[in-house]
Amino acid sequence: MKKHFILALIAGFYGFTGYAQQNADWVQESPAVAWQARDSQAELVYKDQLWIFGGWFNSKEAPPRDVWSSADGRNWNMISNSAPWIHSDLSMSIVFKNKMWMMGGWYNGRLEGHSASNNVWSSTNGIKWKSETDHAAWTPRIASAIVEFKGKIWVLGGTENYYFGDKNSLKNDVWYSSNGKDWKLATANAGWSPRAYHQAVVLRNKIYVFGGGNYVPEYQAFNDVWSSEDGINWVKEISKAPWQERLWFNSVVYRDHIWVMGGWSNNPYKNHSDVWYSKDGKNWKEYKTKKVWKERHEASAFVFKDKIWIAGGMTPPLVNDVWSLKLPEDWK
Repeated sequence: MKKHFILALIAGFYGFTGYAQQNADWVQESPAVAWQARDSQAELVYKDQLWIFGGWFNSKEAPPRDVWSSADGRNWNMISNSAPWIHSDLSMSIVFKNKMWMMGGWYNGRLEGHSASNNVWSSTNGIKWKSETDHAAWTPRIASAIVEFKGKIWVLGGTENYYFGDKNSLKNDVWYSSNGKDWKLATANAGWSPRAYHQAVVLRNKIYVFGGGNYVPEYQAFNDVWSSEDGINWVKEISKAPWQERLWFNSVVYRDHIWVMGGWSNNPYKNHSDVWYSKDGKNWKEYKTKKVWKERHEASAFVFKDKIWIAGGMTPPLVNDVWSLKLPEDWK
């Protein structure tokens, strides 16, 4: 009788504290993969493989132009080491109409000759890239958000300059295209404040925009969440989500929820390793685990084989590890 009472008490305690239903842990797929450690790279899932290309190594050399793919997240193959695009730092990437797309981006960091881009490139194999346009209708920019919505590519906000701009470089315009070449302005002022380093996803026929802000010379970061059913009219879901305001974070849609992961905040300087999820952009829960990747910003995030994947980024230092998370089938 006494034994059963003690066991029930222990079970009740662990149930109360949340340990009875411990969340699934992150799994380190590899501590270091074949591609050089980096951040700010493009990432996508295409033809049942993970892909990364470009990114940032340091401010003393031009951004890399390599392309890598993997069928399992652990073993990576270099597809090309000299792609024709050069603006690969903080570019925008997406899969659309059975092609990989890369657009915008930054070249050379702090070095002389720096520039942002409004080039748009596409590829079906990562080796041959087609220039869809050298000058998209939206101004050259980096760190925009990008989604596919209602059969079109959408580019949302961003900044025209990285280290050398001011608040006037920030954008809150929204553009869309059905072919990647011809772009139309949905709105010049989306309602959410001009920003870069933010994220956007599509869930239940709405675009969600959240977080981001500005890096230099005037640091500002947000944790607001906005939604739109048409890309023109925007509704504020919440002005301050429970996750700390941040730049350079990751987001995916997984198991019919929006996920926010990692990133960087200032005042105080801090990289994040927290993970949050929401089914409506308004109500958020933190996904706590015993094991998680080291805090970082500007990593790559994917949904692949019913898992969330995190790869690379700046911890510091730059890393090239790969982690995955698979939720139980009955997770809600």
